[in-house]
Amino acid sequence: MSNVNEEQIHNEEEFNGEERMEWTVAAEHKKERVDKYITDALEDVSRSQVQLWIGDGAVTVNGAIVKANAKLSEGDQIVLQIPEPAAVEIIAEDIPLEVVYEDSDLIVINKQRGLVVHPAPGHTSGTLVNALMYHCKDLSGINGELRPGIVHRIDKDTSGLIMAAKNDRAHASLAAQLKEHSVNRRYIALVHGHLSHDQGTIDAPIGRDTNDRKMYTVTERNSKHAVTHFTVTERINDYTLLELKLETGRTHQIRVHMKFIGHPLVGDPTYGRNKGIKMNGQALHAATLGFVHPSTGEYMEFSAPIPQDMEDVLASLRSR
Repeated sequence: MSNVNEEQIHNEEEFNGEERMEWTVAAEHKKERVDKYITDALEDVSRSQVQLWIGDGAVTVNGAIVKANAKLSEGDQIVLQIPEPAAVEIIAEDIPLEVVYEDSDLIVINKQRGLVVHPAPGHTSGTLVNALMYHCKDLSGINGELRPGIVHRIDKDTSGLIMAAKNDRAHASLAAQLKEHSVNRRYIALVHGHLSHDQGTIDAPIGRDTNDRKMYTVTERNSKHAVTHFTVTERINDYTLLELKLETGRTHQIRVHMKFIGHPLVGDPTYGRNKGIKMNGQALHAATLGFVHPSTGEYMEFSAPIPQDMEDVLASLRSR
């Protein structure tokens, strides 16, 4: 079993599908309904799904099964034991995709900002998986019915390159490369402020924020090793354009690390600032993806240009 801070080593975003999740209720959440508390803690899981879990006895508070409207007290211990997923039908949907590369083993997509990577309980449509099922017809089954073919993820509001596997052998090979940190993943980000160094490394562990259950933070408590390398490519007024290389792939890693050093991403609705440039999501783009092909053994590397919304923001800043 894993707790709320554990995630698959190659994941980057959203509800992670742990079998067991645990929380301790802070003072600011006393008298809150348990179904609301859990819904707020889980991204892409509906309140109705949480209520179904509670009705099935999958949620306990201080060891006791409760009703959905049970009010919480400070210090209460909540445990959610996520049941084995019931059979669900994920419908193939004709959602436009920008295919960068495709063969019988894998596909590389330049994901548009705003597209969720895979379905979650209660939300089974409008995702990259739905689009891939329409486009590919064949995907690896390693990650189950909700995440067929998905080897790694990027945030809903991050654009850029993501790969998916079409068979289990390819999936195992790509997942192993991610676990060994041999996949070349480079991002372009626009952040607030001027970084004082032209390049550097952020080596700081990441775990759940105890004050806000949907956020992650740099912490020594229940955390995982996380390393991000950055290089300054341009300083524009009170902003800095960066290239970042991921050594590890923790949830929200770049967003958390940049906030940690005082330079949050422009447009980041969770870790950013409320002033300055407005964007529909963070100014973060997965620009480079390199890996060894699971069948040929050849190193392959792909790149995707900065999307138009980021280009427009950069042009505006440069013209000031």
